[in-house]
Amino acid sequence: MTHRLDPLLQPRSIALIGASNNPGRIGGMPLDLLRHFGYAGAVYPVNPKYDEVFGYRCWPDVESLPEAPDLVVVAIGAEEVTATLQRCHAKGARAAIVYAAGFAEAGEQGAALQRELEAFAQRSGMVVAGPNCMGFANLNLQAHTAFASVFRAVPPQTEPGRVSIVTQSGNVCSAVFALMRRLGVPVSQFINTGNEACVEFSEYLQFLAQDPQSDCVIGYVEQLRHGPRFIEAALAFAQAHKPLVIYKAGETEKGSEAVRSHTSALAGDLAIYQAAFEQLNVIRGTDFAQMADLAYLSGFRQRQGGRRVAIVTMSGALGAILADKFIAAGLDVPTLSDGLQQQLRAGIPDYGMVANPVDVTGNVVNSPEFVRTVFESLAQTPEVDVVVVYAPGYLLDRMADAMAEVCARHPRLFVAIDTGAAQSRQRLAAAGVPVFDDIGRASQALAPFCRWLHAQPAVRRWAALRASAQAPASAEALPARLNEHDTKQALAVHGVPFPPERVAADADAAVAAATALGYPVVVKVLSADIAHKTEVGGVRLALANEAQVRAACEAIAASVAQHAPRAKVDGYLVQPMVGGGVAELIAGVTHDPVFGPALTVGLGGVLTELYRDVSHRLLPVDAAMADDMLRSLKAWPLLDGFRGRPVADVAAAAAAIESLSRAALALGPQASEIEINPLLVRAVGEGAAALDALIVTAP
Repeated sequence: MTHRLDPLLQPRSIALIGASNNPGRIGGMPLDLLRHFGYAGAVYPVNPKYDEVFGYRCWPDVESLPEAPDLVVVAIGAEEVTATLQRCHAKGARAAIVYAAGFAEAGEQGAALQRELEAFAQRSGMVVAGPNCMGFANLNLQAHTAFASVFRAVPPQTEPGRVSIVTQSGNVCSAVFALMRRLGVPVSQFINTGNEACVEFSEYLQFLAQDPQSDCVIGYVEQLRHGPRFIEAALAFAQAHKPLVIYKAGETEKGSEAVRSHTSALAGDLAIYQAAFEQLNVIRGTDFAQMADLAYLSGFRQRQGGRRVAIVTMSGALGAILADKFIAAGLDVPTLSDGLQQQLRAGIPDYGMVANPVDVTGNVVNSPEFVRTVFESLAQTPEVDVVVVYAPGYLLDRMADAMAEVCARHPRLFVAIDTGAAQSRQRLAAAGVPVFDDIGRASQALAPFCRWLHAQPAVRRWAALRASAQAPASAEALPARLNEHDTKQALAVHGVPFPPERVAADADAAVAAATALGYPVVVKVLSADIAHKTEVGGVRLALANEAQVRAACEAIAASVAQHAPRAKVDGYLVQPMVGGGVAELIAGVTHDPVFGPALTVGLGGVLTELYRDVSHRLLPVDAAMADDMLRSLKAWPLLDGFRGRPVADVAAAAAAIESLSRAALALGPQASEIEINPLLVRAVGEGAAALDALIVTAP
């Protein structure tokens, strides 16, 4: 036993309390399945009403069992569960599955029963799955503990399972399992987590990441209860080169307005989940059929691939359709170089395309050997990562030998789409070529799989960055109240670039500060109680002389007194009027309740929340990641010299964003939100400057 979930997921003996001799009841179906499929471990039905159940001797109570079972399946009412588990623990049982509903999902009385169950598991150390779950199945051991009829309704497995399913719904688990088996994908673990009172979703993922019989995991989740553990599990999948496919249901925005910062309005639940999955290289499932197809594709994960696709067809129309689908799904269909096009043109008539897609035309019937040359060229060129071949039925059969031979010599991923009835499908799959029979399903599964292959270096790089940039054991202490000047000082020590500024207690001091800094200047109200100064008339811009500074101080004081009469005012903040920027950005850090600190970068200024043109990453973020975030924005052309505009100093902006990430990690959860808005980005070589900043301290 090497993992605490071993007795639950790899049991050497199973007891079922509440056993029934009826295969249609939840206490009988698992016993029927264990007998039918030939589970080799010991099986102990427990029910004083029977002497024998499905050929197994039945025991009157758990105390009578001849040994302590690895796993106890509890098929009794919710009120009796915890007391029964205490008896099982006293016998020496190490794990249990609780079928019963009527716990936290059933109101306060059920919640009290679940708290009692959780307390028992905490005290005893017993691994308790559920409650309110269907049960499990280890298909390699034929250890069936689920009351699910689907196991008899699908094609039986004749090879070892290699894909595991873990879901927060029993019905979803059954539906995806059935689809995978119809595709011939062999399943290892069948897990549904129920209420997750004592074992939550991510702990199952941690087990499966190190399980040699789980090369891929298909998951369904409505809520992640332990974000940090999920991050660790996802990184373990990346390290093990295993695809993790998750269908996330219930993705809705929080719906609450931001009280203190714009950033929290931009970083909703849905956005952070999506960003976290992308950053961790978790494939997002979109429907059950696509997830089953991804499970099938995972069997070819050792082939080399990426985002750039070459398309080979016998039809110009199909080539165009596939190109559209792949590009819409985020892949590239690059135009091949002139030299490579000339090689292909040697055997393709003038009316056939060679730029990509490559249309070998019906000439493949007359010159089947030339197809080998096409495949050989595309397998070796550095211009593409994946080769997709569309050929109906008998034409794919004509090309199968050439494709298999090329794949034997080169590691590049080849994928075939057959809309006919090719006889060579199994032969191609054995040679490392996945075969699809539908264009839509092929593109829906292949696109995220190719992105997964492409992103592997990036997620490993972030894992190394995260390991080297852990937050300090004790965060820097922040005062209870932070005005803008305090905030800037707390961030500047970590490298966030701010222009010079001075604090002024009154108008006379503001005039002296402006004279020292040089006109024109900006004057702002300084108060920890006012997060958005423009909303209370607390900012005056482009003040050119002493008279304008005095007038600005008077106007600010009057406006603040009217719009924020309870605010404690610390004076005024005087800054040089900074201009010459190419663009204004917003950069902020919030603490997501699931994943922890997350950084948001987007278009700044008054249109921030209107356009919602933002990018998100989990911390830490370095300059290279910040650069990627900026390039992913729709507003990126504004930074890249759009229509003759100056090119922005993106390197300086990325360095400022990295400094913000570093500051957020150093300050820790006491800074519940940090925001720079705007971050002014100047032309190349002129740097970037944070003109305003906000830290919201945790309660």
